[in-house]
Amino acid sequence: MIKKKVRLKVFPIVVMLLILVPVLTIVFLTKQSLKTDIEEPSHVTKEIINETQPVVNTTKSIINPYTDPSVTVGKGYYDYQGGEEEQKKSIIVHENTYIQNTGIDYISAKVFDVVAILEGTVITVKEDETLGKIIEIKHENGLISTYQSLSEISVKKGDVITQGQVLGKSGTNELDKELGNHLHFEIYENGQAVNPINYLNKEVEEKKN
Repeated sequence: MIKKKVRLKVFPIVVMLLILVPVLTIVFLTKQSLKTDIEEPSHVTKEIINETQPVVNTTKSIINPYTDPSVTVGKGYYDYQGGEEEQKKSIIVHENTYIQNTGIDYISAKVFDVVAILEGTVITVKEDETLGKIIEIKHENGLISTYQSLSEISVKKGDVITQGQVLGKSGTNELDKELGNHLHFEIYENGQAVNPINYLNKEVEEKKN
């Protein structure tokens, strides 16, 4: 009698285990499947974002050598291929000598800040009896920018300059007395004076070391 009772008690437990194990297995697998479904969109979104990162722009726009909106052009660059009237307006007369303007003269009724058109290194800081205070900055791409007729200078030779940094203030000189307060600005490319109009507010490719 005792052996029979023991068998009867063990039998229901075995049956329950046979039923529960498959059920628990199904539940576990279902949860894992749901978890995977939830995580997959996050992974896909992350991949899409990584693939659509913006490309770094390798060009930079050259800015004007001033920020004051009241500044205007007093005398333009002498363009050998330009019209006759424009060429006449670009002639400098000094001590009965006619000189072709190799830059642009920016004028204003009030003294204005002069700023760097691009980042670079100051290679010249000097004062000339005829041209006034002068700054030259060497940039990449073989460019050199020159700022003349300054009344004040805020940088020194060897300084590394950022684009838009104040270099000094406009002033007067003996060469262009009739212009009054102004900035005489020039750009040289590979040692040759060029028309600044063709460079200012234009994008130039940055050379990388």
